[in-house]
This record gives sequence, structure tokens and C-alpha cells, in this order.
Amino acid sequence: MNDLNDDRGQRAVSFDSYDWLKLQANSSNCFVCGLHNPFGLKLKFYQRSSGEVISDYIVSAVYQGYPGVVHGGVVAAMLDEAAGRAFMGGDSPRFMYTARLDLRFRQNVPVGQPIRLIGRRKTSKERTATASSFIYSSNGSLLAEAEALLIEVPESVTNSFDPDALGWRIYPEEERE
Repeated sequence: MNDLNDDRGQRAVSFDSYDWLKLQANSSNCFVCGLHNPFGLKLKFYQRSSGEVISDYIVSAVYQGYPGVVHGGVVAAMLDEAAGRAFMGGDSPRFMYTARLDLRFRQNVPVGQPIRLIGRRKTSKERTATASSFIYSSNGSLLAEAEALLIEVPESVTNSFDPDALGWRIYPEEERE
């Protein structure tokens, strides 16, 4: 992948293949990544490097606010998911709640056109972490960005997770479409 710089010094990425990257798990019913949620986005996230995830996507017009523009709440949901997923890679995924999400809408996020989400780890402490997330257009323009404060999901909650009941797994390609 080719890195690009925009006029604010933000790093963007060209849209080329990333088949060699590790696919992250999806769930069944999450609004952003749930593959069986009839109203969900069904995003696929790939581990690009340690602490960085990407997802290429075309947002359907059913998620628009103003004509041709993705609703700001949907943009926020995508940025939130990308930030949290930056900590889900590796041998022991770290599940975290979002405590704060600071958004900047730089340009309208279009429906029906390719976009790239990127989530990056920033800091990590025992129970908290911070991450950044970005949405870029296919020409590398920064459309939206967020900074997230994340809180570790308590062990008492994660120990009660039933991955099978949540549908939390890597789905074969034919089940992902």
C-alpha cells in the first residue's frame, strides 16, 4: 500500500489489494460488523500491522442523511468501531467500551463511493487506552477522524461471553457477502 500525505499532514492510504492481511472476526448482530444484522453495515476489518486495522467499504444510500451524504451518526459508528478494533488484533484480543469519542467531520462522507477506514492504537494502560480512527476517500482525502478513550471490558463480562452465541468468529468468504 502506498502512503499519502494530505495538506494537514494526515496519512492516507492508496486503495490497492490487501489480501495478505489477517481478517478479524465478525459478530452476528453488531450494527457495524454483524453479518446477520439486516440493518447493519457488515464491515470487514483486517489487521494491517500491530495496532492498525483497515476496512474498505461503499456505504449504501440507505444510511444517508442529506442526499448523497452518509448520516453523521453512521460515520461516528464506523469511526468508533475502527478505533476499538485497533486493540482486537494479536493473540489475545482486547475488548473495550468507548468512554469518549471526539469527532471531526472534515468533508462529507459520500454514499455509493469507496471509502477506507483506518483504526490505530495510540496509548495503552492497564484498564484504559486511546486510539485514532480515520475515514478517507478513494483519492486519499481525509473525510472524518476521531480520537477515542477506551475502557477495558471487565473480566467478569468477557468471561461470560459465549463467542458462539455472539457469532464471534472468522466467517468464510461465501458467508460474508
